[in-house]
Amino acid sequence: MYYELATLTLPFGTTAQAAQNVQAYTSDNAAGGELLGCWYSDIGQLNQLLILRGFDSLAALEAEQQRTRLSADPYGCGSLATSIDRQAYQAFPWMAPLRPSSESGIKGPVYEIRTYGIKTGGLQHTMDLWQEYLPPRSALSPCLVAMFALQGPLRFTNIWAYASVDERSRIRGEAVAAGIWPPKGGPAWLTTDMHSTIALPTAVSPLK
Repeated sequence: MYYELATLTLPFGTTAQAAQNVQAYTSDNAAGGELLGCWYSDIGQLNQLLILRGFDSLAALEAEQQRTRLSADPYGCGSLATSIDRQAYQAFPWMAPLRPSSESGIKGPVYEIRTYGIKTGGLQHTMDLWQEYLPPRSALSPCLVAMFALQGPLRFTNIWAYASVDERSRIRGEAVAAGIWPPKGGPAWLTTDMHSTIALPTAVSPLK
């Protein structure tokens, strides 16, 4: 499974309109992929809209990225967004494809989007450790997807769902105290380039 995570930086007060524009853009007959999440940042860098789309093949992802690249109005927000960043990803190979909450039972409404830089040679080690350690960690709160970037510096992004910000803090503390998380030896393969955003669903987000 392949994914695109796009980040739109917006003027204050325009998130609702931008989300409606994104829904129209991604549901157009010419569009590829499936809209999975459309969230706005609540903790982290503010005034950002985060759009997650899924694709069944790399060719489908690349075709949609080319459509966006050539569009005069990307995501329907060309004249609205102050910046647009698009990142292409491939899921860790053992992860099931992410589907909207109506099919998977995954519920937020709080989503944490974390990105870690990976040291040279560390991607396979990271994927192997996550495959071993993620099942008990996901029993506490679901990891929607872990995926590595296809362009740019070596890094991976993981997205988690929580019922509340307080629940996130409690569960993360419990996982560390119980030795469930992080994977033993995993941090040794990471760089200091780490980012986290707490995001909430817009009205058009399939993942609520």
